Amino acid sequence: MRRYGPAVLLALVGAAILRVSLFSDLYLRYVQPGLRPYLVVSGVVLVLLGVGVLVRTADDGEAQEDLGAPAGHTHGPAGPRVAWFLTLPALALLLFPPPALGSYSAEREADRRAARGVGTFPALPAGNPLDLTLGEFGSRAVYDSGRSLTGRTVRLTGFVTRDADGTWYVTRLLVSCCAADAGAAKAEVRGVGAPPVDTWITVTGTWHPEGEPGSDAAWPPVLDATSVRRTPQPDNPYEKR
Repeated sequence: MRRYGPAVLLALVGAAILRVSLFSDLYLRYVQPGLRPYLVVSGVVLVLLGVGVLVRTADDGEAQEDLGAPAGHTHGPAGPRVAWFLTLPALALLLFPPPALGSYSAEREADRRAARGVGTFPALPAGNPLDLTLGEFGSRAVYDSGRSLTGRTVRLTGFVTRDADGTWYVTRLLVSCCAADAGAAKAEVRGVGAPPVDTWITVTGTWHPEGEPGSDAAWPPVLDATSVRRTPQPDNPYEKR
């Protein structure tokens, strides 16, 4: 049975990739939408390779039996049985895909914010409330010398994170390519009570300026909230950096 191990492992990994990329949107927890075709192709190739190895192994076994070799006999070591444990990660991914990154990852990345230059931003669309990403809200709040957020009511969607002192934030993770390069964008929320950590919410309010543009005092930006409501986690939990 051990000789079928490589084939089973290839097929399981391919099936896991197809499960998260072809048959669901779970792949969005790991990579950007544009990488979906590559995942699908990779999954199909791995499944086909697994089937091919399985068929070839079975044919080799039949040929050995025709030559009088005992069933299951091989001309080399079949490998330790513990190698079957290599299938467990692929099986786990197939059956129990891990959740998207959350508050723990956001806290780890908060101090890795890259410095940007202060300048003016394009005018915002008319209308209130204005739906903004956490990345756009943070960029304008911290770096926009034109103060384009002044007097505007904005609506932000993200998950809840909290400091040890009780300060809480609406937070979103930003990615360039995949979850491995994720960084945090967040806004401190004032005026309303905090839902539990990692709860997805939509919060509405107005920007509360603090500090000079580009200064440490301006980060993280502050939102004086008028309402907060729970919302389902979006299919794509990340914003594009």
